[in-house]
Amino acid sequence: MKKNSIMAAAAAVVIAVASLASCSVSEANSSETSGSSGNNNTSTAAKATDYKYGKIDIPGKDGALCGAPIYIAYENGYFAEEGFDVNLISADFETRKIGLNNGTIPIVNGDFQFFPSIENGINVKVVDGLHEGCIKFAVKPDSDIKTVEDLKGKKIGVDEIGGTPHQVASLWLENAGISADPSNGEVTFLPYSDGNLEFEALANGEIDVAALWDPLGSIHEKAGDVKIIFDLGKDPYFADHFCCFLYASNKVLEENPDEVAALLRAYRKAQEWIYENPEEAVDIIVNKNYASIEDKELAVDLVKSYGYPSADEHSGEWDSHVETDVKYFVDGLAKIGYLKSDPDQFAKDIYQKVDVN
Repeated sequence: MKKNSIMAAAAAVVIAVASLASCSVSEANSSETSGSSGNNNTSTAAKATDYKYGKIDIPGKDGALCGAPIYIAYENGYFAEEGFDVNLISADFETRKIGLNNGTIPIVNGDFQFFPSIENGINVKVVDGLHEGCIKFAVKPDSDIKTVEDLKGKKIGVDEIGGTPHQVASLWLENAGISADPSNGEVTFLPYSDGNLEFEALANGEIDVAALWDPLGSIHEKAGDVKIIFDLGKDPYFADHFCCFLYASNKVLEENPDEVAALLRAYRKAQEWIYENPEEAVDIIVNKNYASIEDKELAVDLVKSYGYPSADEHSGEWDSHVETDVKYFVDGLAKIGYLKSDPDQFAKDIYQKVDVN
């Protein structure tokens, strides 16, 4: 399979899709949530008038439940504690790449979707791991589709071409011998900027499969509206590996490595707090409308399934785990032709260990 044809086709579709409208909210003006969570960091951070690193944009308004560390770092004041006045923005894959490349966005979360772009010249590095799981592929309850082999000739809905669900689906298909290259005609990917629109398309028969971020897939599964044929957190190939990594701009890494270290400290504080307080984390996420889910019990179960690390895990072999998973997915993408570089060297080149201390 030719990688260039895949990337060209993907770019064409992305250009054709309207960019997500950017929206932002300033952490400095965030209302306190510490009263319900039992955390006092927000009140301290809210008094801060001087931010060492100033105002920055971080993509964190996509509605995915697994964005919990971003939401919690924002709401509990961890970004502010580390010297950042954060604007949470909406940003599609192309916007994230551009922002990282020029340094206007210092850090983003994403899976191995970035690896081919790094090979093609985007100036970013993997600097940490964020979580496991969080994507499910749904079909109608009466669908004959049960396995990946049944997807040949089918239409698959995704949030965007080149995004995480699209890349996960591509790797799942290619590992089963089904080409994910649209020019080969074995599958068709259709982008929907909103998960609810994607679900409607599935219900109406416009698509055969909906690749959905949590919590939407899990909500409809519990309601009996869909059956799940793929769960990123349980599939043998993907289970116990990072769904999402953290990527830092090379420009920021080179010019101000302390800024990246400070950001990672904020993310890690949030991960550890979620590990200790999953119920409170869900309360914040739901009450602040970061993700649409009324079933808090389901939301807590999902958050627990993402494998957020404890403080002990962070102080152990955490960085080695991140580096190993980078190599794992580099090998997988190289095997199906998505990467042309030497896998061993490429994996070393794209990962950078950051001293968070």
